[in-house]
Amino acid sequence: MHVDLEGPVYYTDFDSAGAGPRVVYVHGLGGSHINWVGLAPLLSEHVRGLAVDLPGFGLTPAAGRSTTVSANARLLKEFLKEVVGQECLLVGNSMGGLISMMVAAEEPALVSGLVLINPTLPRAPGVRIDPAVGKQFFMYGIPGLGEWVLARRNARVPARQRVTEVLTRCCLDAQRVPPEMLESLIELEESLTAQADHAACHLAAARSIVYGLVRPAGYWRRMTAIQQPVLLLHGTHDRLVPVASAHQAAQRLPHWTFVELEAGHIPQMEAPQLVADEMMRWLSTPG
Repeated sequence: MHVDLEGPVYYTDFDSAGAGPRVVYVHGLGGSHINWVGLAPLLSEHVRGLAVDLPGFGLTPAAGRSTTVSANARLLKEFLKEVVGQECLLVGNSMGGLISMMVAAEEPALVSGLVLINPTLPRAPGVRIDPAVGKQFFMYGIPGLGEWVLARRNARVPARQRVTEVLTRCCLDAQRVPPEMLESLIELEESLTAQADHAACHLAAARSIVYGLVRPAGYWRRMTAIQQPVLLLHGTHDRLVPVASAHQAAQRLPHWTFVELEAGHIPQMEAPQLVADEMMRWLSTPG
């Protein structure tokens, strides 16, 4: 399914005609609707779910649109107005969590609540960045060099190897990702690699995340401005956003519900039942 928002925006309807609250799933950097195919069916009897592919990711081409977090937050607002048409629960992972927070803070009438799964967060004091992750973001952050490195890697390294390496970095145990999901991710990556602007779209989004992290005060202002109920879920073995950053957020925002999960950066893909159980527990709690 797709809608025209200054270009096509593709989305997956998991069960939008069912009962329960409306939910929109928002993927992270390099992600897509595939990131939610493990979790969404577990919730389909209780919520009406849609998963959107943001411009530059999944099935949605950039089509001349910016792929930065700010641009995609603006687009998500339009998607909620045009497609959802009512207040909804946003469920965002990583970059998608950041984008969901931006929308909730800036247009609260669109959002009834947030489920943030390992969202992008300011680094907690004293926490070291994983060396491999830091090196990658450093290289990608340099204009020109980042494009050359990523394009060269995409040309030389098979999609299967690239996807497997990402899952290994992002999961506590990549073997928990179902084989059929792995094959879907590889097929999509092969398709995206053939697109001339694939590297540029990815880097524009990645750099906008990094640029925001160097000004953490803005993050905290945005999170403090959120008035809706929030469930913060975070994998204890996250190499990209250490769980200490989630601890810091939970301490500064004690009215949020915070739960640790035995997982890495993408719990909804490697441990969807854990995520579903915590979401249902939270949704069924009065107030």
